[in-house]
Amino acid sequence: MKKKSSLIAQQMSSQRKSMALLTVISLALGAAIVSQAALLAEAVQRIFVESASFSSIIVLLSILLAVMAARTLLSYGNGKVGLQMAATAKTNMRAAVLQSLTHASMPSTLRGQTGGKVSIALDAVDEADSYFSLYMPRMMEAAIIPILILVVTFTQHANTGFIMLFTAPFIPIFMILVGLKTKNKSEEKYEELAQFSGTFLDSLQGLVTLKIFGRAHRQQKEIERSSLSYRDATMGILKIAFTNTFMLESIVMLSIGIVALELAIQLLVFKSMTFHTAFLVLLLVPEFYSQLKNMGTAFHSGRTSMGAIRKVEQMLAETGGESSSLNNQEEVDTSSDGINGMAQLDKFQTIHTDLLPLPPSIELDNVRFKYAPDSFELEAGPISLGPREHIAIVGKSGSGKTTLLHLIAGLLKPESGTVQVNGIPLSQYDEAAWFKHVSYITQHPYIFSGTFAENISIGAGRNVSRAQIEQAAEDAGLAELVAQLEQGLDTLVGEGGRGLSGGEKQRLALARAFLKRPAIILFDEPTVGLDLHTERVLQRSIAKLAKTATMITVAHRLYTIQQADNILFMDNGVLVDSGRHDELLERLPQYAEMVDVQRKGGLA
Repeated sequence: MKKKSSLIAQQMSSQRKSMALLTVISLALGAAIVSQAALLAEAVQRIFVESASFSSIIVLLSILLAVMAARTLLSYGNGKVGLQMAATAKTNMRAAVLQSLTHASMPSTLRGQTGGKVSIALDAVDEADSYFSLYMPRMMEAAIIPILILVVTFTQHANTGFIMLFTAPFIPIFMILVGLKTKNKSEEKYEELAQFSGTFLDSLQGLVTLKIFGRAHRQQKEIERSSLSYRDATMGILKIAFTNTFMLESIVMLSIGIVALELAIQLLVFKSMTFHTAFLVLLLVPEFYSQLKNMGTAFHSGRTSMGAIRKVEQMLAETGGESSSLNNQEEVDTSSDGINGMAQLDKFQTIHTDLLPLPPSIELDNVRFKYAPDSFELEAGPISLGPREHIAIVGKSGSGKTTLLHLIAGLLKPESGTVQVNGIPLSQYDEAAWFKHVSYITQHPYIFSGTFAENISIGAGRNVSRAQIEQAAEDAGLAELVAQLEQGLDTLVGEGGRGLSGGEKQRLALARAFLKRPAIILFDEPTVGLDLHTERVLQRSIAKLAKTATMITVAHRLYTIQQADNILFMDNGVLVDSGRHDELLERLPQYAEMVDVQRKGGLA
């Protein structure tokens, strides 16, 4: 199996043209630097040594100015190409992060803190800028220009060339040692930033709860501690940067000093070289070391960026690993049998976007699932759910009802066994095409910051008219509420549904489903905890919505259970039995006991 290339390698591979352009510009820039030094040395030679008139060197000075202008433009061009590479790379990485989070499996989605993931998607990706905008252009320049200067210096004065050749390695050696330390510190910094962001967002979202339970002050201390840890990690990187700059400057100054001393001895004591040669070499030497010094500074920035990119890479691996493995397995399965494999592939392509007939039949074939090793395990034996049936999933709290619902929905992938839709494994359907036909309404549906109309239209997945939105709101029992609002459906709703009651949130979620007209409706008993009037309004809307769909409900109310066409009874992660209400009462003592408890508790 071919090893997956790193994120940096992927980005660099997609920007070969930009790298080729950087190479050409760096070559031209090197030629401009050498030409500028040669022309400047010639001008000084003529003016101060040969006492030439100004008019005789006007052409030389004009050429010198043109070369200086060209050098400035080439430096600007190098920076511009680097910025373009950085912008493209950041766009690609951020898109990859968002796509990975969107298609992540349920377990990987639940791992970690939301704030930490947001921090990586925003801050870590932004920090990658320096690698492409600064590190790569400088490294390209350092790979070409110093060699060009060294060759020219050797042709003019070999002793200086040997001094440069001997002292130059000290800069990259020190640079590598510091860079390795910087990369580790950078990863530590982004670990602290992700932790700080996660702690802060968690605290902000649960501020009311913290205040009620008197834990706000303690959480404030935790945020302060996390903030100080991030500060210390950042200051650690700055400390390395300042040390790096000091050492590079020291090495460069000593090296230039040695060259200047050697040139002075050759020029004044031994008189073995001309002023023109000495001055030209003295102009080239600082340019040589300046390129290496810039490379050292860029290397530090690049190492910092690599720490951030590494965090992005880890996040992509964590959220995308499971789906990648699944895709690879499917590729093997469809290609393993030659012609038959191709036939399966053609079949896969035909059902890729087509789920007809709708509503579909659903079969569970010995499905097993675990969230983690040595944790809760679910087992669901062979069971068939017919089109347009009302299915109820019942059992004690923690028996695996919601997990089973998530497996049927395709939000979780079974470790073994299959969930089949119309006789085809659910894993072979295109995810986007499948979810076009599914609506899932939980006890606490999420309401986004925006208007009622905007929140309802989310369910459509297509452009819809105002009349369609209004009809969906009416079908869901929202008409009375909307009529009382001054701005009607254009009334703003707070993030998370702030300002709405539980029943109003449920009705808004139902309006989304009415607009979508799904073939499969999944409910995690949305009427629990609501008053009797609101529950009746919702039940009428649900019954209307379910007429043309298969409805699967995690049920708590006896009324819901009795009306179901098929009841799945879960106990400690095992699908014990299934059947109608009367059938289960006769043959399943655990079910009869549960119904009796509900009747005595007045939950019927």
